[in-house]
Amino acid sequence: MKKQSNTHPPVLISISRLHLLLLLSFSLSSSSSSSLPKKPPPLPILPLPSAPQLQWQLGHMAMFLHFGPNTFTDSEWGTGHADPSIFNPTKLNATQWVKVAKDSGFSRVILTAKHHDGFCLWPTEYTNYSVSSSPWRSGGGDVVGELAEAARAAGIGLGLYLSPWDRHEPCYGKTLEYNEFYMAQMTELLTRYGDIKEVWLDGAKGEGEKDMDYFFDSWFSLIHQHQPGAVIFSDAGPDTRWVGDEAGVAGSTCWSLFNRSSAKIGDTDFEYSRGGDPLGHDWVPAECDVSIRPGWFWHSSEVPKSARTLLELYFKSVGRNCLLLLNVPPNSSGLISAEDIQVLKEFSELRRSIFSQNLAMDAIIRASSTRGSTNNSWFNAYNVVEEGFHSYWAPDENQSNWVLYFDLQELVSFNVLQVEEPIHMGQRVIEFHLEILNKDGKWNKVTNGTTVGYRRLLQFPTVKSRNLRFVIDKSRADPLISYLGIYMDPFSILSNISHTTTQTGINSSQIIHHIEFNHSQIAVL
Repeated sequence: MKKQSNTHPPVLISISRLHLLLLLSFSLSSSSSSSLPKKPPPLPILPLPSAPQLQWQLGHMAMFLHFGPNTFTDSEWGTGHADPSIFNPTKLNATQWVKVAKDSGFSRVILTAKHHDGFCLWPTEYTNYSVSSSPWRSGGGDVVGELAEAARAAGIGLGLYLSPWDRHEPCYGKTLEYNEFYMAQMTELLTRYGDIKEVWLDGAKGEGEKDMDYFFDSWFSLIHQHQPGAVIFSDAGPDTRWVGDEAGVAGSTCWSLFNRSSAKIGDTDFEYSRGGDPLGHDWVPAECDVSIRPGWFWHSSEVPKSARTLLELYFKSVGRNCLLLLNVPPNSSGLISAEDIQVLKEFSELRRSIFSQNLAMDAIIRASSTRGSTNNSWFNAYNVVEEGFHSYWAPDENQSNWVLYFDLQELVSFNVLQVEEPIHMGQRVIEFHLEILNKDGKWNKVTNGTTVGYRRLLQFPTVKSRNLRFVIDKSRADPLISYLGIYMDPFSILSNISHTTTQTGINSSQIIHHIEFNHSQIAVL
């Protein structure tokens, strides 16, 4: 019997075997590389933010609501003697307040539940000087309750201000009695209205007023006991600090690091509060409070700041590693005024127009080094154009040259730099600068800065380039960068930003003039 001949051509057999060997080799290689242990993240550098502090910082803007008898008496600091009958905001609509805040990009609202006059915007059981004694809602109203319900429905946070100074309460000045009174009212606020995201305290008190010792440590313990997710604001923290002015402006160097032991509530070292402390042992980031109007309470004779002014404040607060707390006071009818709403809409449009597109998003990016290896996706340079601080570029260890290079693949005009650190790993960067490659092939410095933190925004004269390099000059530990963006801002006035930038070495042909928009043009963007 004849043997069956092999019908497959020898060449085909060879090719098939070659393919098989290649596939096997690739499979083994892939399996081997995928089984390599992952390089762990670098050690965080202390101090670190708590979970509530992280949530607070990510919110980046909060809306303050100063409201009470002062709204009806055309005053700022009430005497505590105004008749409760004057409080009657017939159109009060907390849902409107919350909608304005949310539509304008604010993450939380903070209400003056009790201001210095001692009048309470909730039906407290410890004094009759409250909404219960007013004609509003026939004495059955609760401003705090209505706001809490509206904020919860809209999904934004609620904060409350309970003034330590009380010009109405008879026991004010009697240390033990008043601290008991204050803590009882605080307990009402913290146990009746659901989650409270921030409790706001200050040391404000007029000259010649009664001496009072506040039991701050007891207050803080009470707050954390009832609302463990809340941050506490005061001149000295413990969770967030006053920036030291009511202009909404942080220092150009601004650390979240701070020594609480070096600060005292009611006796602020303004320079220390503005800049923080690179050697600080506590994480206490700054909050920048400012009012949209000249006063903190609504006055019919006052008008709001312009949207462009608010944008400038945004750059000098949020853009300097702080939270912007913008006061927008409801009027005597109980609504936020139409002119304030219009300015907030314009402010939102300005931010959206500038920051909606990162002009470095499609860049080819490389780094001077990468932790683990250049191909390590966990720490590679492309992480800096991804949103969120949990992914970041990390350089290799034991380096002193920390640089990110960007090839934008075309000439791009820009005048704003945004940089962010993954602050859950600590605040690290001390000094940095940005350079562009000019037409002669030389690197020219565009701007430089100190401290980054959660977010740093730097403005400078408009430049045009295809190639950039971001250089970290000094850092507390290996620097980590979670985000880097470049943007075009056609609205800001150059004279307002010249002091924050270094212009040395910029080729004059690369500076492009700013386009100015007037108020009406901004409104219809």
